[in-house]
Amino acid sequence: MNQLISVLTILLIVILTATGFLKSDLYSETGHNSAIYSNAGTIAITDTLEWDRPRFTERETERKRLVETGIVAQGITDENVIDAMLNVPRHRFVPEAHQRNAYQNNPLPIGHGQTISQPYIVALMAELLEIKPGDSVLEIGTGSGYHAAVLSELTPNVYSIEIVEPLGRQAAEIYSELGYHTIQTKIGDGYYGWEEYAPFDKIIVTAAAGHVPPPLIEQLKPGGIIAIPVGSPYQTQILMRVHKTADGGVRTERILPVRFVPMTGAAQN
Repeated sequence: MNQLISVLTILLIVILTATGFLKSDLYSETGHNSAIYSNAGTIAITDTLEWDRPRFTERETERKRLVETGIVAQGITDENVIDAMLNVPRHRFVPEAHQRNAYQNNPLPIGHGQTISQPYIVALMAELLEIKPGDSVLEIGTGSGYHAAVLSELTPNVYSIEIVEPLGRQAAEIYSELGYHTIQTKIGDGYYGWEEYAPFDKIIVTAAAGHVPPPLIEQLKPGGIIAIPVGSPYQTQILMRVHKTADGGVRTERILPVRFVPMTGAAQN
């Protein structure tokens, strides 16, 4: 009799699951997600403490030299950020015409009036965010895709928005080709953030705005951090670190003068 009850119970569970009455939530609306939606549109369960990160041996010596002279020697001390800069192949995100300069500590043009940031600035902004494994990070301005690849070494939960469609699509193709499957991309105006996946632990903006977009502050968790260059287009701006306090207030830090390409879209209104 007990055996019969057990069999019937198992059959009932199978039927309910198949018909959709029993489901497991892969994505938590609180932002502590355990499901990563890949660029291919499939769902992969990701352990937020350990996830697949691609590794590359090509031009490894150049990467090491760049990190030693342009990252560590310039004051970056976060070991996780240093490792990320060592592991991500910057040359795979640089146009063919600039391949020989891929491991110089300089920004480089990537087309459409945009640039791939100076490696030191990429490392500095990542360090400013104080990213922990499992953090949800929103990037405004995918650009070449390099910066989000670095972020994905620190946490699997990276969401990146690009307003220039050809750049956004190209970056998504590079991620797929290289194996950065936990980075989620979207074509759109980053001024408005990505409400579907909010709130975020950290937000990074890779283009200069005249002010911190209010939607980004709204989509940041209390205790979260935004790294953003603030100032006028094509002039010296200030890299800011913005903290959201427990009561929803904002506290800002001025880090250093920088020059970024301007944020477009609603930021210019």
